[in-house]
Amino acid sequence: MENIEKFEEIIDYKFKNKKLIEQALSHSSYANERKRPNGSNERLEFLGDSVLSIVVSDYLYKHLTSVAEGELTKLRASLVCEKSLHVFAQQINLGDYLLLGKGEENTGGRERPSILADAFEAVIAAIYLDGGMEAASRHILRFIPKDVEHCKKPVFSDFKTVLQEVVQKNPEEKVEYVLIGEEGPDHNKRFVVEVCLNSQVIGKGTGRSKKAAEQLAAKEALELMGYETQ
Repeated sequence: MENIEKFEEIIDYKFKNKKLIEQALSHSSYANERKRPNGSNERLEFLGDSVLSIVVSDYLYKHLTSVAEGELTKLRASLVCEKSLHVFAQQINLGDYLLLGKGEENTGGRERPSILADAFEAVIAAIYLDGGMEAASRHILRFIPKDVEHCKKPVFSDFKTVLQEVVQKNPEEKVEYVLIGEEGPDHNKRFVVEVCLNSQVIGKGTGRSKKAAEQLAAKEALELMGYETQ
């Protein structure tokens, strides 16, 4: 509980329901060791991803009134991608407060970008459920760069967004990401994802998170299409 209180000070939010923040900080390896199948932060991560996207979209829409839709999409993607969330998580020392299983602890889980990014989204969801959208928005907007209005290009590559823009030139085309396998133990799991265009596999990626695997699958698809991805 002492750790949670310290973390509350860092994020400047005091939880009414402490169980929410405890769950947000609980990695699946920790929940599995304690035989709590629904005790990890994975469901909160799912919700936090949506809350994050809404808040960032709303902010960009209202503050960048002269920027076109395509550029807004790229900018939003750069702010909510795993690399950005990893940086944001480091700013609040999130890794120090994670609850990890022994295996994940011993293999550097506290510094792993995918784990930190997922936990960052879970914390957003916990704040949203505990204090509503206003509290969640206030927390998220702390991390938006002050010079975001002058950013013409995203800081990080988002291959999924680029691929979607390529495909949207033909409205009848449909892109889908399919998880086809998981490899390795809980503390060092790798996900394998295929990206399909109208059910035809056009790329494959393997990563430490589903999001990372999807990005690599999209990157391979773009390269096969002849696009420069470096």
